[in-house]
Amino acid sequence: MRVNEEEIKDMINIQTLPDKDKRLCGLMEYIIKQIVDSPDEVEVRQKEGRGTVVLEVSVAKEDTGKVIGKRGRVVDALRTIVGAVAASKFKKWVMVEVLKG
Repeated sequence: MRVNEEEIKDMINIQTLPDKDKRLCGLMEYIIKQIVDSPDEVEVRQKEGRGTVVLEVSVAKEDTGKVIGKRGRVVDALRTIVGAVAASKFKKWVMVEVLKG
């Protein structure tokens, strides 16, 4: 799997994304679509709280294991990436929840 660095930079660049509230959602969706076998079934919903963002990830049932990973390593990495972006760009804390398919 080859990751296009320019696309990732665009996902987190404040000037290139029109809706500030959807940037984290878009970044998470882009990364997950690169991991799963059924990218059309990836859905990421965002809920806002005071200083907190909850990203609810829904994927096809057969892709749930790929998103969670062995002992939760993949989802932990996703939390780290999106959490770092949220903290540095938006001064918010992020929670990532993988919903059962």
